[in-house]
Amino acid sequence: MIKTVPPIQFRGWIACRRDGEGPLGLILIGATVDQPGEVAQLAFSAQPPPDFPDALEDACVEELADRRYRIVSGAREWTIEGAMHLHREVGKAFCKALPPRAVPLRKRLFWWLALRLAGSSVVQRVIFRKSESAAP
Repeated sequence: MIKTVPPIQFRGWIACRRDGEGPLGLILIGATVDQPGEVAQLAFSAQPPPDFPDALEDACVEELADRRYRIVSGAREWTIEGAMHLHREVGKAFCKALPPRAVPLRKRLFWWLALRLAGSSVVQRVIFRKSESAAP
């Protein structure tokens, strides 16, 4: 038997959400050991056992056989059968990998000039004079 999914080790507190009506029966939400700064969601397409808690601490999920998984937290363990999907939040890593876009020189010059003019006393007098004459 070849295991296709390496064990997933959570760190700290893990929220356990049940989706009674939808296709996902159980969703574990928390940080994993291999990606500590990111939240991972581990979803199962099967209902959890009746004694499954609302939260776990330092849980480990490992594949036993095809579509069969063991969830271990402390001295307790549960077996769940169904498809599993791991979702990692990669937004921070994706944005970090993209280099910042350089602002074109013409745009920089335009905004530099516009802000300089807006800060000058002559332009401010003209703006305030027009706003005073427009007031009823």
